[in-house]
Amino acid sequence: MENVTTMNEFLLLGLTGVQELQPFFFGIFLIIYLINLIGNGSILVMVVLEPQLHSPMYFFLGNLSCLDISYSSVTLPKLLVNLVCSRRAISFLGCITQLHFFHFLGSTEAILLAIMAFDRFVAICNPLRYTVIMNPQVCILLAAAAWLISFFYALMHSVMTAHLSFCGSQKLNHFFCDVKPLLELACSDTLLNQWLLSIVTGSISMGAFFLTLLSYFYVIGFLLFKNRSCRILHKALSTCASHFMVVCLFYGPVGFTYIRPASATSMIQDRIMAITYSAVTPVLNPLIYTLRNKEVMMVLKKIFGRKLFKDWQQHH
Repeated sequence: MENVTTMNEFLLLGLTGVQELQPFFFGIFLIIYLINLIGNGSILVMVVLEPQLHSPMYFFLGNLSCLDISYSSVTLPKLLVNLVCSRRAISFLGCITQLHFFHFLGSTEAILLAIMAFDRFVAICNPLRYTVIMNPQVCILLAAAAWLISFFYALMHSVMTAHLSFCGSQKLNHFFCDVKPLLELACSDTLLNQWLLSIVTGSISMGAFFLTLLSYFYVIGFLLFKNRSCRILHKALSTCASHFMVVCLFYGPVGFTYIRPASATSMIQDRIMAITYSAVTPVLNPLIYTLRNKEVMMVLKKIFGRKLFKDWQQHH
């Protein structure tokens, strides 16, 4: 009979056991986190304060920036602390809370990316009815649905995981608390948990991914057959390609991580995938969605132009 214990805490094994590499990883992830905070924070401030950006597309972009800051903040601060501390413990309650918010915010982002693709589809394929279809009430409803569905989805995983019995080992083979590494430590039956992880998580992530793909393919098809202007077509394809890159960087690793069954060898791959969608993608989002955007660039020029003018006045 296995020794069933009440777990008070877990020990996170982190990214690497090699002591010499930890300062290097600390520097890299600190830079990534700061870029994320500054980039997404700037977008959020611009969307809220600039009347020119009060439109459905920027409403969803503001939601995405808020999500990216929160999503990275669930895992990266704890990772940074663990890279400089010898003891990498996390309490049982802290672990379940981290798991909940990681899945809550990750699922919201998956659904929100699909909503943003639908918004672009309506704007390009049905421009005359765009303001009617994507009115403020619809935008708020879509965003609220994404947050609400994801909250209950994450609650399902956190409650199901919290009710498991855990055996002697406290060592969690990951740099944050997630369902798959916790299932490896459980000594009670985890079949239902694994089924929920593969089916429900897979359905949300891949369902949102296919809806996103469908929107972009429809946009490209519409422009190819309805619009003969090479300049407009090139601009739209360029925009869709950059958005598609972010979508693949997010949905690809998520699908790879959660649809496959758990195994000891897959945990290293899962850690690499988790870095991609929890640290790298949130940094890329502001670059992809805004720096190629004319309205945002105009607002940035206006803000920095105003600052430069004030500086010039002070020195003259």
